[in-house]
Amino acid sequence: MGQDTKKPRKGYHHGNLRQALVDATLSLIEEKGPQGFTLAEAARIAGVSPAAPYRHFKGREDLIEEVARQGFDMFADVMEAAHDAGNPSPLSAFEAVGRAYLAFARQHPGHYIAMFESGVAISRNADLSMAADRAMSVLTGAAEALSAHLPLDRRPPSSMISHHIWALSHGIVELFARGEPGQRAPFSPEELLETGTLVYLRGLGLISPD
Repeated sequence: MGQDTKKPRKGYHHGNLRQALVDATLSLIEEKGPQGFTLAEAARIAGVSPAAPYRHFKGREDLIEEVARQGFDMFADVMEAAHDAGNPSPLSAFEAVGRAYLAFARQHPGHYIAMFESGVAISRNADLSMAADRAMSVLTGAAEALSAHLPLDRRPPSSMISHHIWALSHGIVELFARGEPGQRAPFSPEELLETGTLVYLRGLGLISPD
């Protein structure tokens, strides 16, 4: 162990150094975690000199922020497609967004880790913050549509609902969708999220108890 067996990539093309480094960082995050590699390793995997990354990035954290930004853009696209403008109903669209969250975490673990587990300061990077806000706005919009039938004095803030569901989704991802092999619940992550969401929404009066 100890010795990095990754080989430099052969497909680097002049003019695409920035993305080659992002791709290399993504593979390192998946393998070693966001704090387990150096900028020099990313350069070597990309097939460039140790000094080359500094043409585009200040350091490793800057590179991880770019991975997170791209991840949030992808994430927002996935959730927007799942929501499908609220079709066929606000509730089914809301549930589809939750399923899309779990699917994204499984299919794009490197991006997900960079987005939520790397410690990047989202608010200090304008582009990253904009991408993250777009992703959150999908869930907030879905919550707003779901609660639109309630009188204003009984309507919970849509941002509160979206943040609660986001927290529930993230907890299920961490515990059951990407955890250690022995860390399994007697139900699938999708079942846990769906039932948890329904219990929560019923408690708020957003859906009927029957």
